[in-house]
Amino acid sequence: MSGVVGRFAPSPSGPLHFGSVAAAVGSYLQARSRGGRWLLRIDDLDPPREQPGAADSIIKTLEALALEWDGEIVYQSRRGDAYQAALGQLAALDASFPCGCTRAMVGRGPYPGTCRDGLPAGRQARSIRVRAADHVIEFDDLWRGFQRYVMNAHCGDFVIRRADGLIAYHLAVVVDDAHAGVNEIVRGADLLDSTPQQIHLQNLLGLPRPRYAHLPVVLGDNGRKLSKQTFARPVSAREADTVLFHALDFLGLAPPPALAKQAPREQLAWALEHWPPVGGPAESRRYSLPEAPGKPENYPKEPLNKS
Repeated sequence: MSGVVGRFAPSPSGPLHFGSVAAAVGSYLQARSRGGRWLLRIDDLDPPREQPGAADSIIKTLEALALEWDGEIVYQSRRGDAYQAALGQLAALDASFPCGCTRAMVGRGPYPGTCRDGLPAGRQARSIRVRAADHVIEFDDLWRGFQRYVMNAHCGDFVIRRADGLIAYHLAVVVDDAHAGVNEIVRGADLLDSTPQQIHLQNLLGLPRPRYAHLPVVLGDNGRKLSKQTFARPVSAREADTVLFHALDFLGLAPPPALAKQAPREQLAWALEHWPPVGGPAESRRYSLPEAPGKPENYPKEPLNKS
């Protein structure tokens, strides 16, 4: 195998929908087409938003799609000691601070630095933030080119431990990717703006920086990203061949119509010979699977820590 190590890291807040399948397929093809390893991690950091049975459903769907991973599945819920160690390291560096602000106090813009030099009188610590406002983060995305973020304008000092005591997404993924040796992260373009926060943490913790490649995002008929929050329909293992064919089409590989009649394993073999698409994956756009059923009842919302 080559030295490439990729991964897919879904949240078990519901079964996979077509957008998450497209991201999984793109990540898989990017690693496997160069003889690399592909890992599976379940990002179960947010118990209040998890759906019972979702992790097992995700695993079964990936198996039906013939997306085989290397090694054991990693569950973030079992990695608490590693996250606490990272929090301690950041505190020892004076790179983090307690914050007494609520979401309403901060508003929609970047964090204004209210608690950066100490908690204001009468406030108690709620969350922990990392110092980031004075930094500029630059990186080259494989498909989207040079990216530059001024952290003061982008997000300011951001949360690494939430007010409810849960570890924030950015810190957990950075720690876990480094522990697993992940050196290439392929995911949806909706997470592009999360990259500077994660690179900043890698720099502070002395962790290697992976290469980043952000795939197009599947948009629904309303022009919004497919998500559990917008009631994107789940895909089932029974329709794996159809779903996989459409994922290859969405990613820009233009699979021949006859391939739709092949089993997932044969479709992936063809895709590996043709990856990557000429010019890179296609842009984000509206795309619908055939015969989509109605909106599921009581469908869970997306985890807030990934937004």
